[in-house]
Amino acid sequence: MLIKYEQCPLCFSSKILFYKKGQLSPSMLSPEKIKITDADYGLTWDLSRCLDCSFVFANPCPEEKFITSLYSEVKDPAYEVEALGRRQTFRRLLHRLEKLRPQRGYLLDVGAATGLFLDEAKKRGWQVLGIEPSRWAVEIAQKQGLKVFQGSLEDFKIDDQRYDVITLIDVLEHTPNPRKIVEKVQKLLKPQGLILIVTPDLESFLAKLTGRYWWHYRPAHLVFFNRQSLKKLLALTHFEVLSWKRYSWHFSLSYLFSRLPFTFWLLHKPFLSSLWSRIQLKLALGDSFEVYAQKKERA
Repeated sequence: MLIKYEQCPLCFSSKILFYKKGQLSPSMLSPEKIKITDADYGLTWDLSRCLDCSFVFANPCPEEKFITSLYSEVKDPAYEVEALGRRQTFRRLLHRLEKLRPQRGYLLDVGAATGLFLDEAKKRGWQVLGIEPSRWAVEIAQKQGLKVFQGSLEDFKIDDQRYDVITLIDVLEHTPNPRKIVEKVQKLLKPQGLILIVTPDLESFLAKLTGRYWWHYRPAHLVFFNRQSLKKLLALTHFEVLSWKRYSWHFSLSYLFSRLPFTFWLLHKPFLSSLWSRIQLKLALGDSFEVYAQKKERA
């Protein structure tokens, strides 16, 4: 159920060292623990760091099949409760994407959840398809008339279809082998196709400020990037970076209060509870990368 790495899974260097002691074991995992809206902040796996590329990864790491089987059982109604804010976030991503690729084409969203991003893209004229392991989420997306493949990118069969854009929004940190994921994305893209990656930045100011309580330290996150390791991943998989940005979210005050123990009591004030859910805030924490890169043809 656990894989012990002797080499970096990103650059294959053998120069790896212990980075951080974790508290997790496979017996502690459940679909509830890895849902999108979990709040087990501070819980991590034992982590190693590559001295050559700075990539940080769970070591030992849960096997891919085990992780995929758990995600297939995930149910997360709280994700849909925040649909308004998530749609605002996704519209901003699409706006930036369309500055780089004005002509609408075929878009594949990996880790599509209930299809909120796909639905926004479809409204703007994109031909969309999603991949999502959770059966619960796929059923919701399909009821909206969206095409979503139930399973992982690894299970997704390559046919003649190629995509203009493939998005990996908060996906890479959930997989034990992000290089394999991005290599498959490369094969699925059309010549000069674009990849959009959103993933946490381990060396961000907020990560350093909050230390072991950083909210991206959670059971579902198996790997962590800094700028150097993410650039290395894209170079090794033949991508040219077009734009680096800092990602931001839109959430309701109600959702934010539910994440913070010292404000949780505010949710139980009847005269205020309905107000919190209507107030949307842009949360520019600066602790995640938002990267747009273009496929390069191999020499």
